[in-house]
Amino acid sequence: MSMKKSVFVSCAALLLLGSLHAPAVGAQDLGLRFGVSIDPDQVYFGGHVETDPLFEELRFRPNVEIGFGNDATVVALNGEFVWPFDLQNGDSVYVGMGPAINIISFDAGPVSDTEVRAGFNFLMGYEFEEGFHAELKVGAIDSPEVKFGFGYTWR
Repeated sequence: MSMKKSVFVSCAALLLLGSLHAPAVGAQDLGLRFGVSIDPDQVYFGGHVETDPLFEELRFRPNVEIGFGNDATVVALNGEFVWPFDLQNGDSVYVGMGPAINIISFDAGPVSDTEVRAGFNFLMGYEFEEGFHAELKVGAIDSPEVKFGFGYTWR
């Protein structure tokens, strides 16, 4: 699969995941994210959709992250659930987890290859009342080992 097709499929999947759940849950918030990952060592950017609470405070936050570097491009389709804990100042800390589909395009000189691998993510973060957040994500199976990112959610 070419990189252009991977990006298109990723964006389409994010929109589909968000829109399928929208009528049942209500409003959705959109956001952008960027950061760095370790193993593979990359910079990444992407976007997310966040639903209203599904159960108590549990929210669905599917996201797409596209990483570049280390002779590879990784398109991560993450179906993550987050649980925020509100703080007295209006900010919140959150924990979460969810499955991932990782489309990895390797570029090793004249030979290129693309693989699709399953993964799983565990995450925690701090979100300011205004919508900015910082997040630490630890990957399992075939997800990037560690990601540290920042983002913003429009509410």
